[in-house]
Amino acid sequence: MDTNRFFSKEEKQMLIPLYRKLLQLSGDTLLPGDCRKLKAHLVACAATEALQRDVFGLNPVIKNMQTAVIVAEEIGMRRASILALMLHEVVRSGQCTAEDIHREYGEDVAGIIRGLIRVNELYSKSPTIESENFRNLLLSFAEDMRVILIMIADRVNIMRQIKDAENDEARRRAANEAAYLYAPLAHKLGLYKLKSELEDLSLKYTEHDVYYHIKDKLNATKAARDRYIAAFIAPVQKKLEEAGLKFHIKGRTKSIHSIYQKMKKQKCPFEGVYDLFAIRVILDSPLEKEKLECWQAYSIVTDMYQPNPKRLRDWLSVPKSNGYESLHITVMGPEGKWVEVQIRTERMDEIAERGLAAHWRYKGIKGESGLDEWLTSVREALESSDSDLEAMDRFKLDLYEDEVFVFTPKGDLFKLGKGATVLDFAFHIHTKLGCKCIGAKVNGRNVQLKQVLQSGDQVEIMTSNTQTPKQDWLNIVTTSKARTKIRQALKEMASRQTAFARETLERKFKNRKIEYDEAVMMRLIKRMGYKVVTEFYQAIADGALDVNDIIDRYLELQKRENDIREEVQYRSAEEYNLQPQTPEDGSVKEDVLVIDQNLKGIDFKLAKCCNPIYGDDVFGFVSVTGGIKIHRCDCPNAAELHARFGYRIVKARWAGKGEGTQYPITLRVVGHDDIGIVTNITSIISKETGITLRSIGINSNDGLFSGTLTVMVGDTGRLEALIKKLRTVKGVKQVERN
Repeated sequence: MDTNRFFSKEEKQMLIPLYRKLLQLSGDTLLPGDCRKLKAHLVACAATEALQRDVFGLNPVIKNMQTAVIVAEEIGMRRASILALMLHEVVRSGQCTAEDIHREYGEDVAGIIRGLIRVNELYSKSPTIESENFRNLLLSFAEDMRVILIMIADRVNIMRQIKDAENDEARRRAANEAAYLYAPLAHKLGLYKLKSELEDLSLKYTEHDVYYHIKDKLNATKAARDRYIAAFIAPVQKKLEEAGLKFHIKGRTKSIHSIYQKMKKQKCPFEGVYDLFAIRVILDSPLEKEKLECWQAYSIVTDMYQPNPKRLRDWLSVPKSNGYESLHITVMGPEGKWVEVQIRTERMDEIAERGLAAHWRYKGIKGESGLDEWLTSVREALESSDSDLEAMDRFKLDLYEDEVFVFTPKGDLFKLGKGATVLDFAFHIHTKLGCKCIGAKVNGRNVQLKQVLQSGDQVEIMTSNTQTPKQDWLNIVTTSKARTKIRQALKEMASRQTAFARETLERKFKNRKIEYDEAVMMRLIKRMGYKVVTEFYQAIADGALDVNDIIDRYLELQKRENDIREEVQYRSAEEYNLQPQTPEDGSVKEDVLVIDQNLKGIDFKLAKCCNPIYGDDVFGFVSVTGGIKIHRCDCPNAAELHARFGYRIVKARWAGKGEGTQYPITLRVVGHDDIGIVTNITSIISKETGITLRSIGINSNDGLFSGTLTVMVGDTGRLEALIKKLRTVKGVKQVERN
């Protein structure tokens, strides 16, 4: 390796200390030959210049060694994670394959490398984490949770190294991702120390002036804060010593990011944030006496200072899902100031600060044999987010969600997000249980599906074999898991029902020896008011539509279209004539097409888009075949025809009395779904002379109905009179001509 070219002078000075630190942290887990093989791979790769510096100019070997120290020292992972970190760039550059790594170091190392390479590929495709990439990113996490832990450590390292980076845009992007993705993930995994560091550094790079304003204020008030902490601690320390407890007390100042969030939330300056620090009482207790001595210390503190009962947080009796245990209480200290006191043991404190590493240490686990149980819980936490992950905000909210703890009748404990309902709990236990759920007994009392659960509730789910998931259940549940399962069940039900309804309809056509024309059926579905075909078949499945009635309407529509084609659209030229009119002043005006039963000479069709009838204001449009289509002047297509094809427009008007001819007109009726309203409508139509009801379709929903009526009418006068009468029917709100 040409170290003079690959490493700068400063980097060469960093190499040996980093190497020794890594050996110290992971030496007991490394296998014979690991170091020799690793060095050989890195030397070979560097010699080919395959290892490239990143956008900040960071040396990949140095950066990976620094990240490996964080992974080992602050998270607690050892051989597999460290080797994967050091070797994934070698595999990504093509110097060796994942199979080579598997053969030389084992599947554990190779598996982590595959996950890291997938993540790097996603980043290379897009400089920002978009929703699609984020979904794939989480899928890669789910394969091996160590990938996400290494990514958090890597981002912490990058944030530490880029304070003097010249590429300000790249630094801002890295800082935003640190606050938006990595800090919430670290919080979820119990890595509070790394989480706070990510948030503070992100604020430093994105809100430089705010960060240093708060930092300067903290420095300026440090002496006064230290004096107050000493005054608060002194009497507490004396009482704890008298009780014979082994402990130490320290004051912990809030992170700069937390203070800034308080300032924004409370809309106040720095001076308005009263709880700038917390007092932490850390007991040196044996495992079997931990809870007893924590509550003893709690009693001593609250005897001396007035507690705020609303601010008690007991994560001692029921720890958080990430392992966090502590008692938090806010008390009224000297000078009338509220002070947060955290009471925990040495074991609990290390778990809170270091997360996974402390879990292993206190469970007496050596190496990485204890990964499975903890990583399984992490995987479940991540998988509880919505499977389609439309937006990162949603996932971020899920990460910060508080939890409630509920019990089954047998005493089993389950964790759910705050605000979870009975239905959420049912789906949390099992999908089949959720689909059959009709309610529950909470603490012995019958409650509905939408009942919100509280911590400590004992819940017994009640089911029925006739119950099926409903669409409005999506408004009841709050957890992503339940929402996903309900959507999946609804989709499967709808698919089965519509397929069955379609088969039933087509079988009925076959039984009645009627030819099934897909085009005619599509037009019928549209005329009946269904915008989506699946809604039509769903209505058949639900029993809202009768198959025999549909077939009758189909035959009627088919016949009417054939009749119109024969009787109206393709009439001979005997019924039309072009009559030039000479104005009285002798000037020449445009020809007018006069439509009359006795005129001859021109082929025409009545346009289907607006269905003109005698009495409508109309115009003629010369079609490409030479015939003329007659449109209403208020036709939806009129404006476009005049604008684009003005040279093909001819004036037209009705002549004669229009007697003896009837035209199909569709009316849309909307109103309240009252008993007898359809009867009243059909009764009015039947009493009208010269008007015939051809078909009627009614769709009822939530107390309203909308219907389409097809009537045969001779002219606009009769049509307008009918519309006026229909509007007088009780419950009818709207009548419109289509």
